[in-house]
Amino acid sequence: MFSTRTVALLLASVALLPLGTPARAAPPLPPPSAPSPPSWEIDTPDQLLAPRVYAPTAAEDATEPRDAAEGTYALVEHVPLDEVVTRVACSKRAGPYQRAVERWLKRPVDGKQSAADCAAIRAFQRQQGIEPAIGYAGPVTWARMQLIAARKNPNAGKKCPVRTHRVACVDLDRQLTWVQKGTKVVFGPVSMRSGRVVHPTRKGWHTIYWRHKNHVSTLYNAPMPYAQFFDGGQAFHGVYDSIHTTIGSMGCVNLTVGDARRLWSVLKKGDRVYVWGHRPGT
Repeated sequence: MFSTRTVALLLASVALLPLGTPARAAPPLPPPSAPSPPSWEIDTPDQLLAPRVYAPTAAEDATEPRDAAEGTYALVEHVPLDEVVTRVACSKRAGPYQRAVERWLKRPVDGKQSAADCAAIRAFQRQQGIEPAIGYAGPVTWARMQLIAARKNPNAGKKCPVRTHRVACVDLDRQLTWVQKGTKVVFGPVSMRSGRVVHPTRKGWHTIYWRHKNHVSTLYNAPMPYAQFFDGGQAFHGVYDSIHTTIGSMGCVNLTVGDARRLWSVLKKGDRVYVWGHRPGT
C-alpha cells in the first residue's frame, strides 16, 4: 500500500511535467502531394462543366452506338403500385397531369378524377397503346398528347424564333424538340426529357459547339450516344431508359436513341439552339 505522502509526491511530479510532451518525438510528416483532379474536372456530361473537347478519330466516328433494348421506350404509364397489384380497372386517383389531360380531352378542368374523366383517359390510352390503360393521368399519357397536338405545326405558338438558318427548338413547357429552317420543320417534333428542378436546362440562345457520337459520362459513368453539346455540359443525347418520367434529367435534353441518331444527321457544329418555357412539375 502507498502512503498518503507517497501518493502526494507522485501527483506533484506529474504536475511538473510539460503538458502534451510526448515520450519521444514523432517522425516528421511527408510533404503533401498534389491530389489527382476529380473526374468531373476532366470531363463532365451534363450541367456542371463543359466536356473535354477533341477531334474523334475516323475509327471512333465509324462506330455506331448500340440500339436500346427492345421495349425500352414502350408506352408504360407510371401508375400507383397498389393499383397495379389490385388490378384496378379504372383509377379513382387524380394523376400528376390531371388538369392538363382534362384540358386536352376537353373535360371540365378541376384537377379531380371522376368516372367520366377516367373513361375518357382510358379510351385515349387504349387508342395509343399505353399500358396499363386504367385512366390514370401520368407523364406518358400527357407526353403523348403533347406530341400528337404538335405534329402538324409545333411552332404554332411562335415561341421558337424563325431564322433563315437551322434552329433547334427546345420547348420545356411541352417537353418537345424539333429543328426548323425558316418556317419549315426539318426534324421532329419528338418527345424529350429536360433538366430537373435542381439541374434545369438553361434557357435562351446556345450554339452546338462539339459533337461526340460515342460520348460517355465520366461523372455518372453513363453512355450519352450521339451527344451534341450546346451549352457547357448540356447536350442533346440519347438515353437507354424511358424519357417519360416525372423527374427530369441532370440538365441535358434526353432523347430516344433513334431520335438522337436522326438529330445527329440534321444538326452540325455551329447550329443554333433556342430553349424556352418551364418543365412541368419543376
